Amino acid sequence: MLVCLLLLIAVIPGVFVFRAYNVNTYTIPSASMEPGLQIGDRIEVDPGAYETNEPQSGDVVVFDGSGSFYPYESETTMKRFFDGALNLLGMAPQHNAVVKRIIGVPGDTIECCDSNGRLMVNGESLEEPYLAELDRPASPSPFLVEVPDNRVFLLGDNRYNSIDSRALLGAPGGGMIQKNKIYGPVISTR
Repeated sequence: MLVCLLLLIAVIPGVFVFRAYNVNTYTIPSASMEPGLQIGDRIEVDPGAYETNEPQSGDVVVFDGSGSFYPYESETTMKRFFDGALNLLGMAPQHNAVVKRIIGVPGDTIECCDSNGRLMVNGESLEEPYLAELDRPASPSPFLVEVPDNRVFLLGDNRYNSIDSRALLGAPGGGMIQKNKIYGPVISTR
């Protein structure tokens, strides 16, 4: 009995240390945010950043893509049980976490593209020095959207290799993500 108690006393702080180090850390799985974020980069987000401030255009954020970017992903009973147990400890993995750049916030009108191939936000051409291919238009296909209340329009920096709001323009929600699905802005890369 004493051994179990000592083991429990040793494990609990370890769980909290592991949680504090990893709960807001994500690994980049794809090339959609290159060149700024490379496959395998570990990023950290600030989960409290939008408690008092609104998301801004240009913010690189991690958000919950379930129901939009991952609409058909199913889970086994065992996976739900395991994730539920980790959730009780505050360590549930974010399987549907996606990282993209906010291009439009509520009320913005976004159009592709001006005569130089740049996106236009509210009629103004957008300078995007972070794009993977600066010599190509900001999007391979034209679009015109208005961002509704409580949503944001997100694009990858590697526009020719990114599934983002453009891919969902005809879907419910029009490719816009609800602001409450944003985990937080990226604050560091390792």
